[in-house]
Amino acid sequence: MIKATEIYKRFMAVEALKGVSIEVDKGEIVAIVGASGAGKSTLLQILGTLMAADSGKIEIAGCECSAMSEAELAAFRNKHIGFVFQFHHLLPEFTAVENVAMPALIGGMSRKQAFARAAELIDMVGLNQRADHKPVELSGGEQQRVAIARALINRPSVVLADEPTGNLDTVSRDQIHSLLLDVRREFGQTIVMVTHDITLADSVDRKIVMSDGRIL
Repeated sequence: MIKATEIYKRFMAVEALKGVSIEVDKGEIVAIVGASGAGKSTLLQILGTLMAADSGKIEIAGCECSAMSEAELAAFRNKHIGFVFQFHHLLPEFTAVENVAMPALIGGMSRKQAFARAAELIDMVGLNQRADHKPVELSGGEQQRVAIARALINRPSVVLADEPTGNLDTVSRDQIHSLLLDVRREFGQTIVMVTHDITLADSVDRKIVMSDGRIL
């Protein structure tokens, strides 16, 4: 599902990634771990086409992303990649269900279909009674569950998560652990996450350790 080959990335004098190659199978959950500054989040952003590599090749679902234009990448991301970030990035002026529906509306789905799908996902993540609440009215764990539902709205091939439990209390963290495993079981998504949470990393299919811009 994901194949990255010889990825290099430099920021000024710092070589963040030094020829990283990685393959992730369809339906696999992979955790990328390592100390701060190891290059984990940089790699995740490049895998998600949010950042361009200096050199190397990225393939997702059989498509060579490194050969696409910016417009093509934007359309590809909307259809094939779901993102979950540590700080949610929910739109504060919209309700939970509206936040979940947004990527589908951007992708051209009808309003009726988008909101029906969003309601299903809100129910799946256990927030049916909170669908009409805005982010400020939700706890951190609830906001993260909304973010996961939003990541799934377009039935993406891949879900990429950057520290999905990094800002949560223990109870919320455990709920997100279970939810990510449920997502794979129910939808068959390929999930790649960056995490410092050892419990989470130890619960997935494969753990990849990075150090100093390389995979150990």
